[in-house]
Amino acid sequence: MAIIKNYGLFWKRSEVNWGSPGQGNGGTLMGRLVSSRKSEPVDFREQSGIYILQDGFRVIYVGQSGSGDQKLFLRLKSHTKNHLAERWDRFSWFGIKSVLNTHKLSQSDSKTAERGKTSDILNQLEGVLINVTEPPLNRQGARFGKNVAQYIQHGKNEPKEWDEYI
Repeated sequence: MAIIKNYGLFWKRSEVNWGSPGQGNGGTLMGRLVSSRKSEPVDFREQSGIYILQDGFRVIYVGQSGSGDQKLFLRLKSHTKNHLAERWDRFSWFGIKSVLNTHKLSQSDSKTAERGKTSDILNQLEGVLINVTEPPLNRQGARFGKNVAQYIQHGKNEPKEWDEYI
């Protein structure tokens, strides 16, 4: 059983729609499947998991979202206003909520009781670290398993429909 259900690597802070509170726009954290640019975008703002703040491709901070009230979007947004505000321009994230057929996130997190085999858990944790740190001597890639999907960022300035651009 996979712990990590989906992830995004090196998303640009400048491409996030952070919202306009006075205008009723709460912001979005949009992504599309890497395997299909024609896929419907998914809003990952309510994702639970871990995230990594980066300056370029250098890791500067690792945090988690979803254990309290703050899901991924709110945790990231808080870092645009705190002591880390000027220190990061990209982020990567690894989520434990599945994307449903409706292109929405599931409401529940992966149950901790569904732990799986130790080797599967270790492969996934190793995969997170390999993907984010890109160690030069690691020849193998991440071994997340079959049912883990990578998403690319769908920036705030991108059209809602890709069909006309593909």
